[in-house]
Amino acid sequence: MSHRRAPLGHRVLVSAPYGRDAASVSALLAAQGYDACICASVGELASALDDHTGVVLITEEALRGGLEPLQAALDAQPAWSDIPFILLASRRDIEGRSSERARLRIAEVLSNTVVLERPLGTASLLSAIGSAMRSRQRQFDMRDRLHDLAKNEERLRLTTGAADIGTWEYDPESDVLIYDPRCKALFGLPADAEVTYQGSFVAGLHEDDRERALAAVARSLDPKSDGQYTIEYRTVGLQDKVTRWIDARGRTIRDETGRVRFLGTVVDISARKQTELALAESQAALRREGEQRDQLNRTLEQKVAERTAELEAEMASRSRVEAALRQSQKMEAVGQLTGGIAHDFNNMLTGVIGAMDIMKRRLATGRIDDLERFMDAAATSAQRAAALTARLLAFSRRQSLDTKPTDVNALAQSLDDLLRRSIRENIALDFALAPDLPLAMTDANQLESAILNLTINARDAMPEGGQLTIETHVVEFDTAYTAVKPDIVPGRYIMIGVSDTGVGMPPEVLEKVFEPFFSTKPTGQGTGLGLSMVYGFARQSGGQVRIHSRPGQGTSVKIYLPVAEPSAVAEGSDAPALVIDGHGQTVLLVEDDQSVRLLVRDVLEELHYQTIEASDADGALPILQSDQHIDLMVSDVGLPGMNGRQLAEVARAHRPDLPILFVTGYAENAAIRAGFLGTNMAMITKPFAIEALSAKIAEMVAS
Repeated sequence: MSHRRAPLGHRVLVSAPYGRDAASVSALLAAQGYDACICASVGELASALDDHTGVVLITEEALRGGLEPLQAALDAQPAWSDIPFILLASRRDIEGRSSERARLRIAEVLSNTVVLERPLGTASLLSAIGSAMRSRQRQFDMRDRLHDLAKNEERLRLTTGAADIGTWEYDPESDVLIYDPRCKALFGLPADAEVTYQGSFVAGLHEDDRERALAAVARSLDPKSDGQYTIEYRTVGLQDKVTRWIDARGRTIRDETGRVRFLGTVVDISARKQTELALAESQAALRREGEQRDQLNRTLEQKVAERTAELEAEMASRSRVEAALRQSQKMEAVGQLTGGIAHDFNNMLTGVIGAMDIMKRRLATGRIDDLERFMDAAATSAQRAAALTARLLAFSRRQSLDTKPTDVNALAQSLDDLLRRSIRENIALDFALAPDLPLAMTDANQLESAILNLTINARDAMPEGGQLTIETHVVEFDTAYTAVKPDIVPGRYIMIGVSDTGVGMPPEVLEKVFEPFFSTKPTGQGTGLGLSMVYGFARQSGGQVRIHSRPGQGTSVKIYLPVAEPSAVAEGSDAPALVIDGHGQTVLLVEDDQSVRLLVRDVLEELHYQTIEASDADGALPILQSDQHIDLMVSDVGLPGMNGRQLAEVARAHRPDLPILFVTGYAENAAIRAGFLGTNMAMITKPFAIEALSAKIAEMVAS
């Protein structure tokens, strides 16, 4: 016998002892994916029958011997197994006596046989085998279901046993009650005791719970109810007389014929009931103790209330003192700020007013030979006042920033000569610039000023010389960092650091370095606005400043500026417009300050422009709404009533292509130019040089 291992129930046993029938059929079946096993005799066939057998294909000639071995093998099969046989019979005469004899002979042994007469086609044979295989597979499916059912029954038996759960079933039609051994034990009966509904269940109920338990059974058996049965009751052992608490749960099931089954489980909850009783007694004792304690605490509560009122009064008094202290600190800061501003402005105004007075006196006497010296002194004081104002605006984050994508490395390297001239020979300057640094969104002029301020501070902190390092690199703040540092948003930033090896600062000084007019330098050697300006500039740019310092170990100030988005880099790459002189173009000038309006008008006339003046938006609107030709509008941002930006919107509604130049000294909404300016708009900040104003006007008109 030759065969190979096959999947369960997929093997075909072939018994055809004559000729090459067995080999031919086996090859045909193998081509169809079956595992064919050739058996030379009935005895060999009987030995091959096992769980891997799907179908037996046998010829009439194989049955000429005794069938006893095959009969014994089939009798040994499990009850679910009924192996299908396909008998290939020969048709020897017209009446088919040979086929009939084969059927009668095989029927004596086999109950699941299909007889096919030869000759027959391949399709018929394969169809018969496929049908027999499906029938055999259903037998295996039935075997698996029986196996699963047995396992589930065993699992249920083990589970209920482990949980000490008893089961019961009652048939109200036949009045038959079934208890398992655990259920019998809960009614005080031995495992072999016979039970009945009246004699066991009803008789075993505690007399105080009997009426309630029977009512629960009646509700569950009522066809109008949901059939659920849940109740706790006591039993009195029918033989051992022990009282037990039972938790009974079950339900009524009705099949399609109307037959009723009432079944469920019971659990001994005597221990739980004893615990609940002990707990109830303990709670009652606690309540009694609580009542006594409440009686004793009444006077204590009164004392606590009195003390609470005293503490509340003390807290209110402390809050008032703290509020007064905060107000005092606030007024001290304001006083320091205004005092510093007044001191510096008085010095600057002294230079301006003094120089103007001397020039007036000399003009009155006709002495004009030495006026240029006093004019330069007045201009210098005025420029110092403008610088002080710019620093105050930077600290308050109200300066007008021209924010653009900026190459920070290139900017820092361009300051090399200036910085080296600003420090002493005993200070070594080193640049540690990160390669491939992305562009930062910032105002290049303000960043240059910030780096220069920090360099000068570092120089003054190293009177004996030392190392000054300017570094750059990219940092990324994630949400975990910004959660504890809410003054900055998550994202990528360019870090510009200025570090020295100077004297450093103690913590109490470090806390105040960003306050305006606070300076560690001797009186007269610093305004105290350098670091406050750097702080305001960084915050207004969407970044932050961090400072680290230790006495004797130096100081490091790091500015963090946002990385420019790709779209902003593309927009910032436009070439600047050419500056050309005017040729009689018409400019609408809107300025509420008469002296500034006079100055700008004179500049326009010097540049050969025609000027139309308006002191506010109300005066400018009729001109904008008229048909008069206008090449440029120059407007102050801080106009009375409608401001300059609002006026620009109205102007664009009537003249969409009109270039607009804003002039601003302090404008909260104009703090960031990129968000304030529209298409073909520009801005210049007061105070300004006449050359800068003329260049910007010519640029706007040319565009």
